[in-house]
Amino acid sequence: MNHEYVNQVIDLCNPQKDSIYNMSREEAIELVRAGNTGGVGKIDGQFALVAVEGKTIRMARSIGRPLRFFIAKLKEGPCLILAERIDTIYKYLVKEGLDDQFHPSYTRMAPAHYITTIELLGCPDPSPVHQRFFTPQRNRLEGSSVEEIGKLYMGALYNEIKKWLKHEAPSGPVGVSFSAGIDSGSVFLLTYHALMELGESPSRLKAFTLSVDGGGKDLEQAREFLRAVKLELFLEPIEVKASGLDWKKTIGVVEDYKPLDIQAATMNLALLEGIRKRYPDWVHMLDGDGGDENLKDYPIEENPELTIRSVLNNLMLYHEGWGVGKMKHSLTYSGGLSRGYMRTYTTADTLGFKSFSPYTLANVIEVAEGIPFIELTDWDHEKLYDLKGKVAASGVKAITGLDMPVFEKRRFQHGAASEQAFNSHFPEKEIDYRKAFLSIYE
Repeated sequence: MNHEYVNQVIDLCNPQKDSIYNMSREEAIELVRAGNTGGVGKIDGQFALVAVEGKTIRMARSIGRPLRFFIAKLKEGPCLILAERIDTIYKYLVKEGLDDQFHPSYTRMAPAHYITTIELLGCPDPSPVHQRFFTPQRNRLEGSSVEEIGKLYMGALYNEIKKWLKHEAPSGPVGVSFSAGIDSGSVFLLTYHALMELGESPSRLKAFTLSVDGGGKDLEQAREFLRAVKLELFLEPIEVKASGLDWKKTIGVVEDYKPLDIQAATMNLALLEGIRKRYPDWVHMLDGDGGDENLKDYPIEENPELTIRSVLNNLMLYHEGWGVGKMKHSLTYSGGLSRGYMRTYTTADTLGFKSFSPYTLANVIEVAEGIPFIELTDWDHEKLYDLKGKVAASGVKAITGLDMPVFEKRRFQHGAASEQAFNSHFPEKEIDYRKAFLSIYE
């Protein structure tokens, strides 16, 4: 006698967090349901979409919106649970008396830029199938000058900021997580310019800079940056005590254990907690997360797995890691910024902020991937690291008329505190972070 399994889908995601500009959410879901990679690739905005058709479930997400899933086994058949967070899935399983099936490593992250298809057929369910819907053309700007590239790249960023202001933040204050680096600096100046172009008061804007125990180089850098463009009045320092930095708490928020991401997220959490304490009703926050990934601006020498050839020859390496289906791709976490963006998303979301990182939008990444990095750097590390500042500064100048200061690159977690304060609050080894994460579910 044949037994027909009954599949269930429990969707615990919040659709209100999607920002789709060029179609309704229902129309976007229909494109996902049809497995229409070309159509999904044309969805303008940020989204985490789920379409159910019988036993076939399709998912699609952009970098800025997390989407996780877990398959529980019931007597009647499989149950697919979808959520933004691991702990949301766990709490649902506890409520249903199914938590004995749970381990955090059994959850899965839908990778950004793919349609992920699952067939709920029973036991065992087949592995998900992934179809890429976003494939920017590499090196399409060959022969272009740095100035031309900068205008295109910052122009794409500027358009995303304007759309966000009009559709998602039409009123109320807007904050920028501001270290005065290239990414947060360009976001701040373009947002300032966009507010004026849209007829809005720039007084809505603040540049929030974190300082731990009065130390760190970011605050001094922020003052110098804003003084140079005559916008000092927008700076608002957020000063916190080093004793309040709690990386173990951050691990519970971010649900990951990668040291650099947890360190950055700990500082971001401290900044946002300071803002929330001072401004209980503040909602909208902007930041520059994704800018390093777009312009491939990470110190290759610090990662023994990378060479400049692997960085420049692989499509969106810093956005997606080594890619779906590759040996080192994590099913639980995805890879690259598709994974790492939780350092920004979760810290803001947990505190009730609506955060926006315009560098993560496909329209911006598409321009970045079109940059002829090899042609412009000739495989030279230092030329690669210098390229980002030249591109961003020239583009900001073309759009705003302002000369954006460019400082030496420094990670957020290193600029917000003194070296002594940083070293005394963060362990060096990944195993310490990993143990802390696993202890949450022991």
